[in-house]
Amino acid sequence: MQAARRALDAGNVALVLPFVPKAGEQEIAEAFDKVVRARQASPVCREVADRYFFETVVRVHRAGEGAPYTGLKPAGLDVGPVIPIAEKAIENGTPEALEAALVGIVREELAHRFHRLEHLRAHAEGPVDEARAYVHAMLGLQVWAHGLYTAATTEPHAEGHAHH
Repeated sequence: MQAARRALDAGNVALVLPFVPKAGEQEIAEAFDKVVRARQASPVCREVADRYFFETVVRVHRAGEGAPYTGLKPAGLDVGPVIPIAEKAIENGTPEALEAALVGIVREELAHRFHRLEHLRAHAEGPVDEARAYVHAMLGLQVWAHGLYTAATTEPHAEGHAHH
């Protein structure tokens, strides 16, 4: 959204194009041209046109990620602890704080999941409901670990293409 706002304020669509896939550039450029003209009509037209442009940019961006468009989200929504740390790392040009945060989160979650698995292991051969709880925890750990691996080895916004 910030890039879309900057593009409108500067009258330069190129400022937002890096945030959308190449296949979406024409749609964004066409929307931008219409919005720039509509913004001049009145303050209400400007507000409506801006919203249309923001929605178009977010929709095309999300499509490029292979994700559905679910509407604009209000500014200030809680995005969790990692996004602000990542933003600061990008701003500072140093990944150490982000690395420490991610490693700490993974270490803590792994310890929690493994502790639960070990607790349930004693019941792995027990009654079906208890054995099922163990299997659920065991498979949950494996799926979680695979998800982390996939996230760590897939190019950003790629559709399952590992970079290794």
